[in-house]
Amino acid sequence: MKNKKELFTTASLSFLSVPVVASAQQYFGQVDTFFTRIGGFIDNVLIPLIFTLALLMFIYGVFKYFFVQGDSDTARDTGRKYILWAILGFVLMVSIWGIVNVIATGLFGTTTPPTIPGTPTL
Repeated sequence: MKNKKELFTTASLSFLSVPVVASAQQYFGQVDTFFTRIGGFIDNVLIPLIFTLALLMFIYGVFKYFFVQGDSDTARDTGRKYILWAILGFVLMVSIWGIVNVIATGLFGTTTPPTIPGTPTL
């Protein structure tokens, strides 16, 4: 008698929980869409924007070093620092991007080459 009661209770709860699981599917889909959009924003807007800012910082350092107050030692030192930090930023960003792609290839086994970041898009 006890086994029949447990079986009936388990079966009843299983059938009652099916609509709950089915209705939860739409909310998990929305969360998945949210994370997909966040990933797209990071890939298509944020990373190219950071590369662009580093390039602008490098160009500003070059102009400060050679053209703007080129005879002043303090201006040349400031320009040299901008150039150095911009190059360090480029090296850091490219190396992190390469490490992430090596890890992703090792874990997921994709053989497609990584896409190179482009200009920011909307």
